[in-house]
This record gives sequence, structure tokens and C-alpha cells, in this order.
Amino acid sequence: MRGRQREAYLMYKRIPSRDFAKIVDMEENSALLQSSTSPDTSSPSWRLSFPHVVVATITSFLFGYHMGVVNEPLESICVDLGFSGNALAEGLVVSTCLGGAFVGSLLSGWIADGVGRRRAFQLCALPMIIGASMSASTENLAGMLLGRLFVGTGMGLGPPVAALYVTEVSPAFVRGTYGSFIQIATCLGLIVALFIGIPVKEIAGWWRICFWMSTIPAAILLVAVMFCAESPHWLYKKGRTEEAETAFEKLLGGSHVKYAMAELSKSDRDGDSDIVKMSELLYGRHFRGSVIAMILMDKLGRRVLLLWSFFGMAISMALQVTAASAYVSGSGALYLSVGGMLLFVFTFALGAGPVPGLLLTEIFPSRIRAKAMAVCMSVHWVINFFVGLLFLQLLEQLGRQLLYSIFTTFCLVAVMFVKRNVVETKGKSLQEIEIALLPQD
Repeated sequence: MRGRQREAYLMYKRIPSRDFAKIVDMEENSALLQSSTSPDTSSPSWRLSFPHVVVATITSFLFGYHMGVVNEPLESICVDLGFSGNALAEGLVVSTCLGGAFVGSLLSGWIADGVGRRRAFQLCALPMIIGASMSASTENLAGMLLGRLFVGTGMGLGPPVAALYVTEVSPAFVRGTYGSFIQIATCLGLIVALFIGIPVKEIAGWWRICFWMSTIPAAILLVAVMFCAESPHWLYKKGRTEEAETAFEKLLGGSHVKYAMAELSKSDRDGDSDIVKMSELLYGRHFRGSVIAMILMDKLGRRVLLLWSFFGMAISMALQVTAASAYVSGSGALYLSVGGMLLFVFTFALGAGPVPGLLLTEIFPSRIRAKAMAVCMSVHWVINFFVGLLFLQLLEQLGRQLLYSIFTTFCLVAVMFVKRNVVETKGKSLQEIEIALLPQD
């Protein structure tokens, strides 16, 4: 070791002082460049991004709450507001929020891209507070429907933005876990709504309390989001590089900032134009596209969960077909039917429920991610509306066996589609996924 030091010393001694200064500068610059571009091999702490993710999932909690808030109190609402026995009015109270949700989800991408993810959360919370207050204080059907429409707008706006935000602020190694929080929060909201609705038959006017209660988490969201980091991806896309670095420091820690920014710059190939045409979402290269799930999503991967989820759903529908056949009757048909439904709920919660919301935000490039999610969620709401509207009529006209056979076929088609087209995104950064799916032309 001393011999190498002496050789280096003699070599530097033979070099003129001016050249020696140049060498020292080159070495310092090289070390600086290496330290700024080489990634920190350790994973960033999940604790830094966790509070930001929790705040974002309040939107999903509110979504679940408002989906279930009228289930128990509906009868009392009908009596107090004077439309008891009017089936159309009762249906409108339940489904009006779906119309608002369609509008909110359709606009969510443009809002998220225009004003940022944090402001979009606030614009989600405001109509929920206003709409819930209107529904809680109304004395007629019109006020109730208008309030539900306002709430629905927030319901449609919130979850797509939450999926975007959670995907963009999460470290790659826990992104699947954090993505599952959205599904868990939705289920928790449904459970809380049903629990709060229990006293509605014993306490007059309790249904108003059920609506007032929803303003509390909405107000928390409105305030808490101001202390959250803005999405670094959105900031970088808007040219606010220094703010993006600050956001990454909050979310990942200072030692990971330079690498994260370098990863962002790699995927910045379409930055010359921020205008996204609807045709880009439908044609060309952009077209292909619960607790157990939380544990498995970052271990087994998204694709595996989707495959087994749709396959399990197909089996559950096949059990329903068998239960409806003439060869099974009595208690056997009952056990098959109940078992099939339980299997369907379990396998849906395992993959088909939580995975698509995360996977969609991962596979779309940052340039079109928000607007593409808006289109996808709008399609979801339209299909959801028609399934709810037509299911009973189809069941009556086609019968259980044929209808569930159709559902089985769709699940098997989904299995084949996932196996053939869906890519695995587990453990990859958003930039790596984008580069893999959209190679440089």
C-alpha cells in the first residue's frame, strides 16, 4: 500500500503544478458526477411515503361510505321526505350518485393534470361536503337527489386521482401493497356506513346523522392534503424541477432524490407536447393496456393474481350454473350456490378488485396517465350502471343457468386476455415500465 502511495507521490511530483491542478479538478468532477448519478442501492423507507398514501385513501373510504350510506336508512328517508312506495324515486336516491360519479371520473384526468393531484383531492372533498350537507338537511326529494348528485361527482373524481397519486408517490417495492390500501379503504367505508346506519329504525331522523357523519372525513381530507407532497411526476411534467426534487425528498429521503430525478428524465421523451388527444387513448401504441392481495401483490406479482382471480371467478360461476341445473336440488344446490358466491367474493378481492386500479396507473405513460385513467374509470361506471340496471331483468328472461354460463365465459376470456397481453410490473419503477412498454422509436 505504501509503495503505491509513493509511486503516486513521485508521479504527481514530476507533473507541473498547472497540469496537477487540472488532474485534481478532473478527479473531483468525476467523483461528483459519479456520486450524483449512481443510485443508492438500499430501498427508500416506506415510512416516509406512508402518511401521504393514507391521506389519499380517505377518498376511497368516502367512496365506500357513500355507496352504502343509503342502504339501511332508505326506508326512513322515503317516509320522512314523503315518497314512500314510489319505486322510481327510491331507485333514484340510490343511483343518482352514479350519474355524478360518471361525470366526476370523466373529468378527473383533466383536473388532475390541470391543477395537480393535491388540488384535485380538495375538489373531490368539496362536493362531498356540500352534497352530504344538502342531503342531510333537505326536506324534499329534489334536495336529496341534488345532494346525491354532488356527492357522486366527488365519488367519481376521487378514486382515479387516488390511484394516480398512490402509484406516483410509492417506492416500487411497496407500490402493490399501497395500491391495495385503496380497496381496503373502500371496504372499510362500506362497513362503517352499515354500522352507523344500525340505529336508524330506533331513532327518528337518524338518517340525517348518517349523512352528516360523512362530512368529517371529507373535511379531514380537505385540510390534511395541504400537508402532503405533490406528485413529483406532475411537478416534473410541469417543468417545476426543484419542487419535484423537494417532493422526492419528502417521499423517499434525500439520498434517493438524484436517482429518482434521473429516472424521471429517462422517460421524458414526449415532453415537447402536453396536449393529449382522445384518439391517443383509443388507437396506436397506448391501446394495449384487499388484505391478502395487499400481502401478495408485491410478492407474487399483478399478473399472477389476475390470472388466478379470474380463473377462480370462472369456477365460482360454474358452481352457480351447476346449482341451477336439474341434476342438483335441495340442500346440495344451496351449498353450491352459497359456496360459489363466497368463492367469487374471495377471488375477486384477491385480484380482479384491487389489481386493475393499480396496474392501469402503472402501464400508462406519465404523459397520458391521468386522462387515460379518467376514460377507464368512466367506462367502469357506465358498465357498473348497466349491470345493476339489467341484472334482474336478464335473470328473469334468461334464467340462472344461462346467465351464469355467460358470466363464466367472460371470466375465461379474461383469463386468456391476461395471459396473452398483461405484462408483469412487480418491483419495477414507473420509468422502467414505461420504457419497457414504449421503446424508443
